[in-house]
Amino acid sequence: MRKNTLIVLLGGIAAMMVAMGIGRFAFTPILPIMMEHHLFSAAGAGYLASSNYLGYLIGAFILTLVQVNNRSILLFAGLIINIATTWGMGEFHGLEAWLLLRFLSGLASAAVFVIASSMIMDRLSAKQAGLFYGGVGGGILLTGVSVPLLAQNGGWSDIWKGLGLISLILGLAAWYSLGGRHSGAKTAITSPHQTSPAVRRILICLTIAYGLEGLGYIVTGTYLVAYAKTVSSIPNMASLSWMLVGIAAAPSCIIWSMLASRWGKKWTLTVAMLLQSIGIGIPVLFHSEASIFAGAILFGATFMGITMLFVAYAKDLYPTNNRRIIGLLTTFFGLGQIIGPLIAGHLISGNGGYLTALIGAAFIVFLGAVSLPLGIGRTDRQRLELARS
Repeated sequence: MRKNTLIVLLGGIAAMMVAMGIGRFAFTPILPIMMEHHLFSAAGAGYLASSNYLGYLIGAFILTLVQVNNRSILLFAGLIINIATTWGMGEFHGLEAWLLLRFLSGLASAAVFVIASSMIMDRLSAKQAGLFYGGVGGGILLTGVSVPLLAQNGGWSDIWKGLGLISLILGLAAWYSLGGRHSGAKTAITSPHQTSPAVRRILICLTIAYGLEGLGYIVTGTYLVAYAKTVSSIPNMASLSWMLVGIAAAPSCIIWSMLASRWGKKWTLTVAMLLQSIGIGIPVLFHSEASIFAGAILFGATFMGITMLFVAYAKDLYPTNNRRIIGLLTTFFGLGQIIGPLIAGHLISGNGGYLTALIGAAFIVFLGAVSLPLGIGRTDRQRLELARS
């Protein structure tokens, strides 16, 4: 690997750790600690999660419409907002302030995800792209380790501030590697090439399936750690389960990209989503520590691999219009993420348990999995070849 490519890759990994691993998912291991202090209910947690995902949705949608003249400036702004809002979660108190901070964090996360993906995906091989998206898993693992360590020396507000400082260090590294070194990189809006109805059909199927994935997976992404604490009295059970998510997620994208080269992206996505639906349902069906660990591993091993494969599939469909297509997919994914926590939060508060919410989420992901081969059909590879010729 060339030195410049390595620097860009490491910068992309750092950006994913800041924006996604910490900015978006640090809320999950801190959630049970905040709930123990009766700062909000399960329904309130759902509102906070959905506020973050509303910001993510709006950010992704804007990026499908507007012209980006200088990607590095937008990347810098996204990183700064992620760092500031992570710190701010510990600095400000009250549900109203947290709703605003989580919204802004989601907005910034979408900007960093889409811009960083479009900046470096064309420069990386499939294996290197797997490492890039593995940065999300690395960030999750980092929060799983950091939260209990920070909790030993302070309360929930100190945890947020500590993660804010970690984000600052990683954000500076990401900016130096991506933005600072490529400050002149500009992109212009390009009109999509005329594509066949078959290619448009595949994109529609991908968009629907990715929306269902966002709707289902985020319920576990929000409530897994809180549920784990209700099952076991093992010290730091919540952080341990979240660490397993990160450990499984970090190498998962490389493995899924290797499988996709053998099976094709359609069938690899189908298998990954089926495994994820099993991982979401196992913990509440068997209600044991072993099932929590199994669910965490299956969830971690699939959720970022699924994202990577959807983005790569869309890039195959529209190789010259990456940013807009990635933004379109991310928009529908974000829409599902808004709905999921709102419904799940009310189900959990109303039923006093997690069974209905998690089984419902598992079923939604299962629907997304089976919709891919049924909707796309058997000849998607031939259709893609015809569209490119």
